[in-house]
Amino acid sequence: MPAKTFTADDAQSANIQLAEADKGGQAVHDLVTAYRANRRTGSANSKTRGEVRGNNKKIYKQKGTGNARHGDKRAPIFVGGGVVFGPRPRDYSKKVPKSVRKLALRRVLGDLVREGAVKTVPSFSIDGKTKSFIAAVTAEVEPKKVLIVAKAFDDKTYLAARNVQWAELRTADSLNVEELLHANSIILVEDALETLAKRTA
Repeated sequence: MPAKTFTADDAQSANIQLAEADKGGQAVHDLVTAYRANRRTGSANSKTRGEVRGNNKKIYKQKGTGNARHGDKRAPIFVGGGVVFGPRPRDYSKKVPKSVRKLALRRVLGDLVREGAVKTVPSFSIDGKTKSFIAAVTAEVEPKKVLIVAKAFDDKTYLAARNVQWAELRTADSLNVEELLHANSIILVEDALETLAKRTA
């Protein structure tokens, strides 16, 4: 699996557009914020005084007790009463325009290419042995937060990689900006270049 460093000239030859270092920073921030917001379930829920258990009976008479005036025991000032302005189920999801997504991808890819963190290989296929997978990857990059991107992987390669915590397999059409930001090294299989060119165009 001879690998070579992927350069900006290689990206240009493959029609992969890379953003300049001073462009796309806000796009990356907006997209990562949207990823994280979209993972929130928004299921936090508290009960109001109309939803907590209890009846509407006045806890004691209005006058003559020396105490403050009160109605039922479900009022927010009582233990077990309702919650005022508490969390309610809501949708946290954010929509990001396609143009912003493309700009963010171009910016992150550009930064990784300029850092020399992207290497290309003609193909990537493992016989199903984790030991073989580790040997193939560590021969090219440091075994720390490695992202391997291809157009597709066979089942044996997935089996070989599933117990390796510092490496992840991603197809070119499902790759996202957050995964690229998390990786220290990228191994890019040549059959993924066409897909990435379409996604950055």
